[in-house]
Amino acid sequence: MTDPNKGTKLTVYWLSQSRSHRILFLLEALHLTYDLKIYHRGTDKLAPPELKEIHPLGKSPLITVHPPSASEPIVLAESGVIIEYLLDHFGENAERGLVPKRYKDGQEGCVGGETEEWMRYRYYMHYAEGSLMPFLVMQLVMDTVKNPPGMPFFIKPLPRLVASQVEASFLTRNITANLEFLEQQLKTSPGGGQYICGKELTAADVMMSFPVIAMSGRVDLNTFPLLKAYADRLQKEEAYLAAVRKVEEVDGVFEASL
Repeated sequence: MTDPNKGTKLTVYWLSQSRSHRILFLLEALHLTYDLKIYHRGTDKLAPPELKEIHPLGKSPLITVHPPSASEPIVLAESGVIIEYLLDHFGENAERGLVPKRYKDGQEGCVGGETEEWMRYRYYMHYAEGSLMPFLVMQLVMDTVKNPPGMPFFIKPLPRLVASQVEASFLTRNITANLEFLEQQLKTSPGGGQYICGKELTAADVMMSFPVIAMSGRVDLNTFPLLKAYADRLQKEEAYLAAVRKVEEVDGVFEASL
């Protein structure tokens, strides 16, 4: 039987309430075996300093890839980098094509010859972190500003006022614009598909899984029925559920949230 890992040892440094779960989602979809090391945020909501022993920035997601021919493992950080690297080397393991067909028949290598599915795929591999996540992280910061731990109660109205003004003048409308955009994108999914790039799950859906699922727990999506159904669908994917079970086996509990 062929080894899906090709003799490579993979280690995932998983941080609670982080983007790292999307990496487990992909690993399970690729039928790869891996070691899972669990880390928890401190009371300050920051990653523990131990992660800096793996990568100088001490952020997550973070994995090491140790090929059989190498004396030292390769350290990979950033979701997009990790996902693309794993697809480059192990993409053939997936039962469903996680990367859409790039070119239309007869237009291979031509400018503008790409399929709509592939163009969406390339876009959403970057949109998830470049456009959507900054607003969600900012909302998380504003929520903290409105209720700062340890601040005397008589001072709290001031940061609440500032945070509320930021939300009213900038943040809420940008989040709403993204929700409306995603709802429309799902409505026009190629081939009438139920995923962001068409009829099949792709790595772009894996990238989108963290912000979409985390957002579904913080934002009322009832006015965005297709987006709500999309979030539910991603959480029912067998690879996603397998990743949840893996975390629960090691840590006892799993929570999809920012």
